[in-house]
Amino acid sequence: MKFDLDAVFVEDGCANSALATRVLRALPHGVPVTHVDDAREVSRPEPGAPDPFGAGKRRLVIARRKTPFLMPCPAGSSKFACCGYLVLTLASNCPMDCSYCFLQEYLADNPAFQVYANYTDSFDELDKLTANAHGRSFRVGTGELADSLAFDSITAISRDLVEFFATRENLTLELKTKTDEIENLLDIDPRGRVLVSWSLSPDAVYRSSEHLTAAPAARIAAARALLDAGYRVAFHFDPLIAYAEAERDYLQLIDELFDVVPPKQISFVSMGGIRMTPRLRNAARSRFPDDRMLCGEDVLASDGRFRTFTPLRLSLYRALAERFRKAGAEIPAYLCMEPASVHEHVFGTVPARPATIGERLARG
Repeated sequence: MKFDLDAVFVEDGCANSALATRVLRALPHGVPVTHVDDAREVSRPEPGAPDPFGAGKRRLVIARRKTPFLMPCPAGSSKFACCGYLVLTLASNCPMDCSYCFLQEYLADNPAFQVYANYTDSFDELDKLTANAHGRSFRVGTGELADSLAFDSITAISRDLVEFFATRENLTLELKTKTDEIENLLDIDPRGRVLVSWSLSPDAVYRSSEHLTAAPAARIAAARALLDAGYRVAFHFDPLIAYAEAERDYLQLIDELFDVVPPKQISFVSMGGIRMTPRLRNAARSRFPDDRMLCGEDVLASDGRFRTFTPLRLSLYRALAERFRKAGAEIPAYLCMEPASVHEHVFGTVPARPATIGERLARG
């Protein structure tokens, strides 16, 4: 196991689940396990903890999800040119600790790392989705409220997911991660239905802001290994941070990526500038007061988020987009949480409808 745990809690009714059995068998010696009536009681902030959110990341809670697993991406909005991404919420929170992470706000009142013992119930929801979709294709990911592969060495959820999606022609699974925890995937044939994507940042951002994650070079090496194993791969340059040497460093990162993963074998790339609500900005700066990446030139935008000053943001987007264009392959690219006007400034075209983009990315 690559991440430390202070304690594990198992909700009543989950002790005999396949997930709980796998997790408890794989736990390192000495991690205390407690059975509880209601997982909500141990998922809340720990009273008196100096850093309640950070402490929550080290408490693993195995519980039953009582609400639907499948939902539209919570970042989607009519204000933005969205990508049609659908989210499966199979876990909540992340053992890694990126200083800019929106979960610091989104899960502030519920910070324990939760994983849902009844996750296979989500397969019924997916089958219902495609049964009523009249031949449409969907890209479905698990990496919105939790990293898709963190703790996969003890949960092995990825194996069940890949085996399910491999038999569904209208569904594409996206596993989004900042780890190199790919061992469970290497001996399963995804049949072209699974792509694994990595968020990539230059070394300066990794060292300053992406605590406990795999190094960028390790993420790229993992992508190559999975590409060779029959998986599709994609990359998210998000959040882009406009520090002094940013353009040079991001372009160098792209060159390092292309040296390992041929551009023509990249399913897509996305870009998104760093954005923070006032509450998230305060939380991030309080938890990481020495991170210079949190102190860029930003302004409060019309959507209520602090964003990098628009000319700086557009300049960085355009520089990366131009490097992708010069790669000699038509790599599909999109912007995350940006209005159509920004998309036009960067790519010179009006963005397609979210459903159209979603289908294109799903089909590859």
